[in-house]
Amino acid sequence: MRPRGAQRKGFAMQLVIGNKNYSSWSMRPWVLMRQLGLPFDEVKLRFDFGPDSPFRQAVARCSPAGRVPVLVDEGFAVWDSLAIVEYLHERFPDRGVWPAAAQDRARARSLAAEMHAGFGALRSRCPMNIEAALPEVGARLWVEQAELRADVARIETMWAQALAASGGPFLFGTFSAADAFYAPVCMRLRTYALPLVETTRRYVDTVSAARGVAAWIADALAEQDFLDFEEPYRQHR
Repeated sequence: MRPRGAQRKGFAMQLVIGNKNYSSWSMRPWVLMRQLGLPFDEVKLRFDFGPDSPFRQAVARCSPAGRVPVLVDEGFAVWDSLAIVEYLHERFPDRGVWPAAAQDRARARSLAAEMHAGFGALRSRCPMNIEAALPEVGARLWVEQAELRADVARIETMWAQALAASGGPFLFGTFSAADAFYAPVCMRLRTYALPLVETTRRYVDTVSAARGVAAWIADALAEQDFLDFEEPYRQHR
């Protein structure tokens, strides 16, 4: 039997993801694993949600949910980003997936779960689009959408409280799953140039510069794969 957290030689976990420019759910476990140095091979599938598309067929082979991300570890598939993070925490207990202190872990999980289940206005009105710069859209939405303003206010409050308690630069001091879960939020705030207090702006810059997040951003910018159904505010150039 292998020691807990060991990876059999020649076998790496696979992380199945979608387009990096658009796939916020895929971004969360990818940047966490890259930031913490967890071994994995990337399997990227181009988004195409037709019923018999190559994307649908490929995902169906590893996940009954039919969505990305999916973590495959020696044939065992874990889907849903929260489940993947918990699996990684158990698989690599000494790598800092969650904070070390019990109360910090509970609070970090609470923040991640709130992101996982909430902030519908931010998600729907400001879909992740790393390559785009849409400040005019953001300014209009900010005026028109009270629910969007409420989502951002709640996020800013959570971040400010966590950063004050930990001393930063990340939510619980060092980069953890909590920061990975909010990395796509940072991308949205940048793309749409939403109004932010200085503490929030500094945190967004810090997350964006983290090596795992910076690597994802670089790959997203290099994709140059414009998908009309992911672009509510732009036309193909």
